Amino acid sequence: MIYLSPLVPQRADPYLYKHTDGKYYFTATCPAYDHIELRCADSVNGIASAKARVLWKKHESGRMASHIWAPEIHYVMGKWVIYFAAGELPDIWEIRPYVLVCKGDDPMRDEWEEGGMIRAAEGDPYSFTDFSLDMTVFEHRGKWYAIWAQKVGTVNGISNLYIAELETPSKLKTVQVLRTTPDYDWERDGGFWVNEGPAVLKNKGKIYVTFSASATGACYCMGLLRADENADLLDPRSWEKDRYPVLKTDESLKVFGPGHNCFVKGDEDEQLTLLHFRSYEKITGDPLNDHNRHAHVMKVTFTPEGVPLFRLNEKELYNTPFENEKQKNIND
Repeated sequence: MIYLSPLVPQRADPYLYKHTDGKYYFTATCPAYDHIELRCADSVNGIASAKARVLWKKHESGRMASHIWAPEIHYVMGKWVIYFAAGELPDIWEIRPYVLVCKGDDPMRDEWEEGGMIRAAEGDPYSFTDFSLDMTVFEHRGKWYAIWAQKVGTVNGISNLYIAELETPSKLKTVQVLRTTPDYDWERDGGFWVNEGPAVLKNKGKIYVTFSASATGACYCMGLLRADENADLLDPRSWEKDRYPVLKTDESLKVFGPGHNCFVKGDEDEQLTLLHFRSYEKITGDPLNDHNRHAHVMKVTFTPEGVPLFRLNEKELYNTPFENEKQKNIND
């Protein structure tokens, strides 16, 4: 099966979910950072031409009025839920995780309503008290867990990943547990110490969590955490982090800054990951104003032990026409 590359141009932080009815649902960060949209198709490639439905638009002021980032659609505890990050006005960097909840069973037709900011558990004075974003959730043995990025300390802040059990789709049941902090040089490149964008994959008795690291230019890359499926997922000692990134820039293939992925089964039940990257390195001005991080599909392979491998395949890259947003005052 050949998947379109890019699948959706100018959509960063892509999230593709396959429901029990076999349909695919796609959402991502939109270039204007001002709304959340959803697409639905019967196949992965069908997402490319599917009409997007705008589910929600940002507020004019106050909370949820800026930087609408990284939405993810999940079916949690019997409800359709979208997790996303949003800033405030006038303070655009007061970014926190929020939730939308569908009032019916059809996310493409039924009304969505605001579920507010994600709430910490009782006795947790730290979760979501500073810059927090990129929340994902997963179920394991009847329990739901959340993993998210949150900054602590220093001028720019260090972005760590935390994990907790969920009580409801919008509230934590347990206090936060530090999952990973930027320990290595490849997690500290570009002037920022960053772990963010977690994604969960289960395989052969293990739970794997990919995450993205460093600044959002060409140094952006993906790391990997792992835990045994029988371990206490809220015990930091249950997790190991790979010493080196599992995916990074490959100039020869014009893949720059790969990261912020998700996992989904493909049309032939093969394991896929969706992620974003640029086709060039040079960025003029603030990288956040460069919207050419396109959503691509990558096939995931595995070692005999079941460890996921992320190998760029030249034959599967850039196989469909796309257009980059024109950059201003770029010097070649």
